[in-house]
Amino acid sequence: MSSKPIRSILTGAIFFMIVCGVAVAGYMREGWSFGDSIYMVVITIFGVGYGEVKPIETPTLRALTIAVIVFGYGAAIYTVGGFIQLLIDGELQSLLRSRKVSQGIANLNDHTILCGFGRMGSIVAEEFHQRHCPFVIIDGNESRVAEAQAAGMLAMVGNATEEETLREAGIERAKQIATMLPDDAANAFICLTARDLNRSLDVISRGESRSAEKRLRRCGADHVVMAAAIGAKRATQILLRPTAASVVAAGSSSQDINEELTSIGLQLDELKIEPNSPSVGKPIGDIEFRGNRGFLIVAVRKADGETIMNPPGEMVLCEGDSVIVVGHQNDLAELCVSHTFKRQQMTYRGAKY
Repeated sequence: MSSKPIRSILTGAIFFMIVCGVAVAGYMREGWSFGDSIYMVVITIFGVGYGEVKPIETPTLRALTIAVIVFGYGAAIYTVGGFIQLLIDGELQSLLRSRKVSQGIANLNDHTILCGFGRMGSIVAEEFHQRHCPFVIIDGNESRVAEAQAAGMLAMVGNATEEETLREAGIERAKQIATMLPDDAANAFICLTARDLNRSLDVISRGESRSAEKRLRRCGADHVVMAAAIGAKRATQILLRPTAASVVAAGSSSQDINEELTSIGLQLDELKIEPNSPSVGKPIGDIEFRGNRGFLIVAVRKADGETIMNPPGEMVLCEGDSVIVVGHQNDLAELCVSHTFKRQQMTYRGAKY
């Protein structure tokens, strides 16, 4: 409601109503009835050309009628001009789109807020969109937001460092926030603001330098993704172990690890241990099976966020822990039922978003 055409429409409409009200009151003061006064004002402003209800003979009535014509026409033209400008500038579509986005965000719950739709953010958003995960994008660039909306994603224009923007994105109801901006200072400020608005939020931040990782964690980030470091490690794996890298990680086709495992009949999944799970308080070795119809626990994410790779068999599982397992799809489904595990969102190239 801050654009110039909308202000013109509101200003013109208010002034038009004031002119009509004053004119009706003026005619009634000269002895006319309420109905005759309204009729006279309408046919005068809109230039219908009908005859006057009563003769306009006194100087007061003539001056009042002239004022109604001048100010009434002016207010009407000003209002119509603002409406035409609104249509020409395409702001009506923008308002409808904003309304649709606002309604979509209002319906979200336990969703992800993705700050930034650049090179890294667009990849994460595409993965979420393909997996039908609830999320909303915040970006200050209107063209990038329009691109995301054209792809069927929920996106809004705004500055993610501002509290009001995060509130509009439903941060109080969100499950996690990922800030993918290339600016460490902006990411740190978003982490601080997000943590202040929602203490239980899972905060993931992008980091550009090694020195920024500690600062981002002090600002409230639970996980810091070092894009350059991940890319360098991936390049090293391809150079030193090209065959193993093609099996374990995504290749040039931009498919993720889970798709690579699916091609050989396996699936990677993250399962959370529920409070009533019989696995609570038991070591991994008691529930881990190996064989043609088994699964393998490759990592454990503790409730405090710590991730332990290749956990020993004697490690005891606790309520709220998550286990990252590899196995056949049917076996994983049976595991969820028998041990009361809950499927979590999948990881993307080793980092959870």
